[in-house]
Amino acid sequence: MASAEEKLLFSSLLVFSLIATVSSRGAVYTPPTVPSSKIANSLAGSGLVSRSKYNYGFYSAAIKLPSGFSSGVVIAFYLSNADLYPHNHDEIDIELLGHEKRRAWVMQTNIYGNGSVHTGREEKIYLWFDPTQQFHQYSILWNSHHIVFLVDNVPVREFVHNSASSSVYPSKPMSVFATIWDASEWATHGGKYPVNYQYAPFVASFGEMEMEGCVWNPNVSAASCPRSSGLSSLDPVEGQEFVKLSQEQINGLEWARGKLMFYSYCKDTTRYKILPPECKPN
Repeated sequence: MASAEEKLLFSSLLVFSLIATVSSRGAVYTPPTVPSSKIANSLAGSGLVSRSKYNYGFYSAAIKLPSGFSSGVVIAFYLSNADLYPHNHDEIDIELLGHEKRRAWVMQTNIYGNGSVHTGREEKIYLWFDPTQQFHQYSILWNSHHIVFLVDNVPVREFVHNSASSSVYPSKPMSVFATIWDASEWATHGGKYPVNYQYAPFVASFGEMEMEGCVWNPNVSAASCPRSSGLSSLDPVEGQEFVKLSQEQINGLEWARGKLMFYSYCKDTTRYKILPPECKPN
């Protein structure tokens, strides 16, 4: 576990580099027009948050991960409303976990609904490319039918909204976050490999950030949901034609899960003697 001094050093060495502006299509958030932002102290953190909150939509970011030894480092692109609903918040996470093998980054996805934080719904896959050499697109589709996680427009996970998952399905407006942080306690092999500061600084670059969704208006308790085309072939809002993945997307999903996934909470009978209700029996 990193000491307080190490965490302070880490916070001063993390660099969050913004390469491109957000897409101008649809309802979007425009980030600060600066090339990079550097953390000055342990309280500052490092990241971006959207000005607007959204209820359903398509959210995507091109990310290039830190090169070199990166154990304990986490780059996250996620939706959350913990600030508005501290006791029953929703969250949809993409977390990119650093590794002791220098190039073997892991992508972890997770979902919380209505404060169900005691039931982790993590799944982990290995990426099929070196994510430190160029930008790759990491995306979240969230509507009333399902949540789909995509990498370079290939679905890698689908969480379907049905009777089994309805009580934990994210349904409240959320902000969009992009962060980099020290997760030495758990990120790499359960905390076996903490952040090694001799390899700092750790730089994560973000570009082509797209936020097309239903912007929440708290004054009228409603969301504006424009239909528009974006980086994904999946519409970010609603419609009968978007209830299910296409056959091509199903093929991509099956390939990713069959070849790349090495952990699913639905398979973890040691952790869960009784699996969560949305987990289908083998």
